[in-house]
Amino acid sequence: MDLMQEIIARAKANKQRIVLPEGTEERTLHAADRLIADDVAHIILLGNLSEIKALASQYHLQHIEKATIIDPVSHDKKAEYAQLLADLRKSKGMTLEQAAKLVEDPLYLGCLMIKNGDADGEIAGAQNTTGNVLRPALQIIKTAPGISVVSGAFLMFVQDKSYGEDGILVFADCAVMPNPNAKELAEIAVATARTTQAIVGVEPRVAMLSFSTKGSAQNELADKVIEATRLAKEMAPDLLIDGEMQADAALVPSVGNSKAPGSPVAGKANVLVFPNLECGNISYKLVQRLGNAEAVGPILQGMAAPVNDLSRGCSIEDIYKMVAICANQAIHQKK
Repeated sequence: MDLMQEIIARAKANKQRIVLPEGTEERTLHAADRLIADDVAHIILLGNLSEIKALASQYHLQHIEKATIIDPVSHDKKAEYAQLLADLRKSKGMTLEQAAKLVEDPLYLGCLMIKNGDADGEIAGAQNTTGNVLRPALQIIKTAPGISVVSGAFLMFVQDKSYGEDGILVFADCAVMPNPNAKELAEIAVATARTTQAIVGVEPRVAMLSFSTKGSAQNELADKVIEATRLAKEMAPDLLIDGEMQADAALVPSVGNSKAPGSPVAGKANVLVFPNLECGNISYKLVQRLGNAEAVGPILQGMAAPVNDLSRGCSIEDIYKMVAICANQAIHQKK
């Protein structure tokens, strides 16, 4: 069984309530229909009931009637969610009237459902920008304890099975934080390790990447990674995290033994943490295109409950996979 099949199987065995705020978007509806047919998750669609039913008929979808469909404009808990939002944003000056208007926005409603315990995770972004998806998530769900930043990880399935975990690696941050400081980079490392535990289901071996390995170069950029490594080890002494190290030292046993002898990570890393977004985003795209690797993500991490952002160019298959991944995140967080 490959990893995606395992992720889907884990989701089926412990079904989570995943809310899809873009409930009238065509790819989202097709993915929802498949997810319901395959019994992967309890699907909650946000949108006008009549419109969703009409679209389901137009697209010849057979299972949408089994989804929970909630109209953001008129539903039983609208006043309850408005009060919750007003309370959460009271310090920012939000009035109940303003909150009542915002809860009609599906992206706000989805996050409020999670905060209220009525859903376990959210997937959006087929129609919305990352900023629009993250804004209500950060205002309502907020970050996990001990984490101040949200970051984005990619599952990388490479052709050469000798790398990572039988050809599976996790790259971060490739999506969110442009230039994290040492503390933020440490938090990204710990969050990515937890993502690896939750999604890949293996012990993470985290390499903090730089152009220097164990002091081979003296530079403030390498110093940031050295400090981030120290802080990450303090934050999570149960995890295998080491650095700073170059990519070849992280991935190739002979190079790792030569450049970082005695390291528990060098030569066998399955998690690569990049020093900034520029490095991470370029690297995952190069590996994907030149190495013919499959990239799945971004998987948003660092939130108190799982909220994931899709590319607006996403496929039905992308949405299907991300719902299963989101369900696995929710299962892991509950544990």
